[in-house]
Amino acid sequence: MYAFGVATTLMLSKAPKVISKLAEQYKALGDETRLGLIMAVASGENSEACVCDLTPSTGLAQSTVSHHLKLLVDAGLLERTQRGKWAFYSLTKDAKKLIK
Repeated sequence: MYAFGVATTLMLSKAPKVISKLAEQYKALGDETRLGLIMAVASGENSEACVCDLTPSTGLAQSTVSHHLKLLVDAGLLERTQRGKWAFYSLTKDAKKLIK
């Protein structure tokens, strides 16, 4: 029905928990900066990116970018791994479904 798979995702379940989770994910993606960050992670090598690589293109402070990334992690769209002092982010299965 829709080009981005939204209708397919929404028709899979009418369970309140599933609907609530989807609403949280779409809300997180509703911000221009967070949508851009998801797209940058998706296009990164091995579909992952370091916060240090994501910050310059946004024109925002590293702390602000980290806050946006935390919201995406909390929404279940990104996974975070710590490597030394840097945090690396990769897409979750849910994110891959939403942005395919």
